[in-house]
Amino acid sequence: MKQIATALVKAQKAFGPALKSSTNPHFKSRYADLAACVEAVITGLNDNGIALIQKCYDCENGVMVETMFVHESGEMLECGILHVPASKQDPQGYGSALTYARRYSLMAACGIAPEDDDGNHASRRTEIKSTVNENQIADLMAAMDEVTTIKELQQAYKDAYKATNGEQAWQAKVITKKDAKKAQLETALSKELTK
Repeated sequence: MKQIATALVKAQKAFGPALKSSTNPHFKSRYADLAACVEAVITGLNDNGIALIQKCYDCENGVMVETMFVHESGEMLECGILHVPASKQDPQGYGSALTYARRYSLMAACGIAPEDDDGNHASRRTEIKSTVNENQIADLMAAMDEVTTIKELQQAYKDAYKATNGEQAWQAKVITKKDAKKAQLETALSKELTK
C-alpha cells in the first residue's frame, strides 16, 4: 500500500472544493452535484497515477456503492460500501439513489466537503494558467532592444503587445520595455542633434 498511499497524499493536496453549482427546486437550496464532486478531485487523482472507480453492488431496496482507488502500480484502496435506500421502486428512484450514493461515497473517500460558490468561492485563490508563449514573447521583447528608430520600435511594440493575449502582467512588461527603449532612442537622437 506504500505507493498508493504516497500518491493519495499528493493527490489530496491538489483537490479543490466541491462547488454548490446546482439548485434543488423543492428546497430552493444549492448543492454540489456529482459532476462538481468528481471535478474537484479527478485531476489530482489522475495526475498522481490514481484511477477512480465506483463499484455498485446488488441491493433489493436501494443501491450500494463503494468508491475505490486503483494506483498504476496495481495497488488498490477500497473505501467501504455505502447503502442508500431508493425513495421509489422505479428507475427514477433508483437513479436518484445511485447519484446520491456516488456523490456522498466520493466526498467521504476523498475527504472533501461542498463549498458555497458565493463568498468562499470569490475569496479563494485560483490559479490562472497563462496562455502566453513565453519563448515567443521573450524573442519579441529582445527584438525591441535591437531596433534603431522610433518607427521600428512602434512595430516591434505592436507585435510584442499582441503576443500578451491580453494578460496584464505581460502587457506591463512589454510597456516597460517599450518605454525604456523609447527613452534610450530619444536620448541618442538628442545627442546626435547637439553635435
